[in-house]
Amino acid sequence: MRKWGWIVLIVIILAGLIILNRTVLDLSPERIRNWILSFGMLAPLLYVLFYSARPFILFPASVLSLAGGLAFGPVYGTLLTITGATAGAILAFMFAKKAGARRIETKLGDRGRKLQDQLEHNGFFIVLLLRLVPIFNFDLISYAAGASKIRLLPFSLATLIGIIPGTFAYTFLGFSAGSDSSGTIVLAISIFAIVFIVPMLFRNKIKAYLQNRA
Repeated sequence: MRKWGWIVLIVIILAGLIILNRTVLDLSPERIRNWILSFGMLAPLLYVLFYSARPFILFPASVLSLAGGLAFGPVYGTLLTITGATAGAILAFMFAKKAGARRIETKLGDRGRKLQDQLEHNGFFIVLLLRLVPIFNFDLISYAAGASKIRLLPFSLATLIGIIPGTFAYTFLGFSAGSDSSGTIVLAISIFAIVFIVPMLFRNKIKAYLQNRA
């Protein structure tokens, strides 16, 4: 019964946040773009700082990436998003290290602990693979890696390299939303589909590979 109580509580909190977002905050990519750009020359720095803090707050990375594309364009927006996302992943990684492996392990659950075990061996490749193919939640990977024995440098490099395709797909899609060109919109949707659908074709094989390494 206690388990169901927690599930109901989480559902109520999430529903409340969604209602708050839609009725009061209206945190759409367009609104976030307008808010960020209102800071003028400080807008890029604010965006990176906000993205860096994202793993510690309940805010979807996809919405923020779309807003980055709307605000800064596909190229500059991608660079800023990669910077913020990598910084956020590093902060989450370091937090897990400082908090202690045992304390983090209790929060990760069975799925997170299995991921943690896999990261003990060939961590750079595993992190890179999981960043390219989103089998696990982005932040879960960061926290699990921090609770494992993988070092900061290989984790950071694997994250930086692995998020490039997905980040560009999201920011370009966000940029296209503000474009009047149908060609740009079709191209952005096509790139987004390729970047996220193609890796899904290999998802089961990658899962089997990771399970065999566990």
